[in-house]
Amino acid sequence: MPRKVRKREKRLYKTIAKQRISELFELAEKEALRNRMDRADRYVEIARKIGMKYRVRIPKKYKLLFCKKCYRFLLPGVNARIRTGRGKLIIYCYRCGSYKRIPLKEKSSAILK
Repeated sequence: MPRKVRKREKRLYKTIAKQRISELFELAEKEALRNRMDRADRYVEIARKIGMKYRVRIPKKYKLLFCKKCYRFLLPGVNARIRTGRGKLIIYCYRCGSYKRIPLKEKSSAILK
């Protein structure tokens, strides 16, 4: 029978998971710059699995660094194209051909609050 995890332990697991995710993305960036894309992709895969297991969100700055469709690490100019147009940041993955569109302008509802 699995033992029950206390709230304090759960919080500790989540903070450790967040730290590991950030470390893995930093390692992935270093390996991608050394042209070891297979290792960078593997680090992204491990970071995603940690996030899913401990139910931790991947920070937005790291979410932009991998493709949502094929889960590959994106390095601009090597395996991704980044453009701006019509108030959006457009990231194109060379491997699977998917686009990621991120609005650049703030939403009007956020300004009113």
